[in-house]
Amino acid sequence: MERQQYVERCSELFEVGGYAAVRTTAEAGLKELGPDPDLFRWLGQAHAAEDEDDHDTEAETAYRQGLALAPDDLGLLVSYLELCLRSDSFSYPGRSKRAVDMQARIEELAPPGSSERLRVDDALGWAGRGYWDDLKAAAAEGRLQRAAAAEQSVLVTDALRRSARGEFSEDGGEDLQAAELAAAVELLQGRRYAWMRLLLAHRVAAYVWTFVMSFGVNKALVWGGVLDFSLWGWLFWIPVLTAEAKLRQAKRLGRQRVVARMQERHAQTDAA
Repeated sequence: MERQQYVERCSELFEVGGYAAVRTTAEAGLKELGPDPDLFRWLGQAHAAEDEDDHDTEAETAYRQGLALAPDDLGLLVSYLELCLRSDSFSYPGRSKRAVDMQARIEELAPPGSSERLRVDDALGWAGRGYWDDLKAAAAEGRLQRAAAAEQSVLVTDALRRSARGEFSEDGGEDLQAAELAAAVELLQGRRYAWMRLLLAHRVAAYVWTFVMSFGVNKALVWGGVLDFSLWGWLFWIPVLTAEAKLRQAKRLGRQRVVARMQERHAQTDAA
C-alpha cells in the first residue's frame, strides 16, 4: 500500500477518535514502508491524544524519530511543541526547554497567518493561562459539555420514540452521531431502563427535581437535629448520574463501531 493511503487512513480514524487504530495503522505503514515523517507524526498524535504519561513518552519518541528524518517538518514541530507545552515542567523539564527552541524554529519556517502559526498561538494561549484563566476556561468547557449532553438527550429521546413506532433502524455506516444514537437506542431498550428513558426525556425537570430533593433532605436532617452535617441527599443524584453514564457508554460504543467499520472497509480494500 502507498504512503498516502496510510496517511489518509490515519487521518479519518483520528477524526472519529480511533486513536488505538491510528497507532496500529501508522505502525503498519512504518513497518511496510520504512521511516516516514508523516507516519511518525500520526503515531505521535495518536499517543498524545490519550493524555497519559506513558503515551506522552511514546509520542515524544515518535516525534523525535520523525524530526530526525525531517528537521523542518512543520507538522511534527507544532505537534511536538503542543506536547511540550502540555507537559508538567517540573516532571519533564527537558520538554519545557525544547519548547522554546521549537517555537523559534516554527516562527522562522511558518509565515504569519498560516495554520501552523495559528496552532502555535492557540497552544501558547492555553499554556500561559493563570489560575483564574484556568477556572474560566474550565467553566466554559463545562457549559459546552452540559449543552452537548442536553442535545444528546434530545436526540436520543427522539430516536427512542421513532424506534417505538418502528421508524428507526440501526445505521450501518460510518456516521459517528448516527452510530452513537443507534447504540443509545440499543442500550436503553427494555422495561428495566424505562426510568432512564423517562429521565432523559425530561432532563431539565429531572435535574431541578433532584437538586431540590437533595438540598431539601440534607437541610431537613440538619435542621431536625438528626445529623450535624448531611450528605444523604446526594443519593438522589444516583439515578441522574447513572443515566448520564449510560449515554457516555453509548458514545463509546458508537465510536468503537464506527472505527471497526472503517477498519473493515480498509481490510476489504486491501483484499480487493
